[in-house]
Amino acid sequence: MLIFRQLFDPQSSTYSYLVADRRSKAAVLIDPVFEQARRDAALIHELDLKLVATLDTHVHADHVTGAWLLKTLCGSEIALSAESGAKGADRYLKHGDRVQFGNRYLEVRATPGHTQGCVTFVLDDESAAFTGDCLLIRGSGRTDFQQGDPRAMYRSVRSQILTLPPACLLYPAHDYRGLTVTSVAEERSFNPRLGGDVGEADFVGYMTHLGLPHPKLIDIAVPANLRCGRPEHDAVPAEPTWAPLTFTFAGIFEIQPDALEEHAASTQIVDVRERDEFYGPLGRIATAKWIPLGELSRRAGELSRDRPLVAVCRSGARSAQASVLLQRAGFRDVANLAGGMLRWRAEGHAVEGGRD
Repeated sequence: MLIFRQLFDPQSSTYSYLVADRRSKAAVLIDPVFEQARRDAALIHELDLKLVATLDTHVHADHVTGAWLLKTLCGSEIALSAESGAKGADRYLKHGDRVQFGNRYLEVRATPGHTQGCVTFVLDDESAAFTGDCLLIRGSGRTDFQQGDPRAMYRSVRSQILTLPPACLLYPAHDYRGLTVTSVAEERSFNPRLGGDVGEADFVGYMTHLGLPHPKLIDIAVPANLRCGRPEHDAVPAEPTWAPLTFTFAGIFEIQPDALEEHAASTQIVDVRERDEFYGPLGRIATAKWIPLGELSRRAGELSRDRPLVAVCRSGARSAQASVLLQRAGFRDVANLAGGMLRWRAEGHAVEGGRD
């Protein structure tokens, strides 16, 4: 059995794929995005997985890979094609190689065309394949830069991808319409560029006249990706230092009750419960400012932007939403109290009011 998650970066419309062996908890992450590395690491932690490797299908031109940063965060190896020209990888892959994760593996298939170093990763039972920018859903990647070659792409798709079993699911690195998955059978029948009776000359003619502008980030992304995503000065994105926090897959920072108690003097606490709860049996944290969740957006100006903020509610659910609202309002240092007042009281921290 596999653990499988399809992840999305809205800025670049990139799909990343977390694939793990359920028994051993060994995982690989395909096509990670630098800005999403903290999110991906949080998911890996929450699922209790061990990230053994990040895999890039090619040197991307529209985003910076998260490979280097995830190696820093998770200790994972970096793997990509030997034809990519990238420096700093732990493993350079060739056609026919296998990337093992626990008792499962991905087979490497060379599929040049979008770039010279493109590869497709095929799951060991051929039930799924990750096609990068070579074959997209009812489309294909571009062939007009980075050693792109429409003839090579046509042959790659026809010989290495569309020869897989008809039911094999195909997962691309991008989609700009919200589509998430296709299959070999579908693309054989309905891909207007590469399916049906489309010949090599037809495809070359189609691709030669696309006339698309270059990706906006190509001058930044390609040099960075040729370093496997390593910044110029090995700079890891700054983590909050005002308290020990945990980043969750929900996209918010959490603070544990004992850490909040330790840092309460330098932190402003906003309790977003309703009035009867704030003055009810659970009590309240003595220094907390009471602003019900429904009034938070309107009253955010009552809070200081110079001190970290911790949102509190009964269980941590409403205050998680409060954390999001505060971030949208421009507050930078925001965290949610993990477990809310229920956990705060259960662990014996001081409250004002309330009943035993």
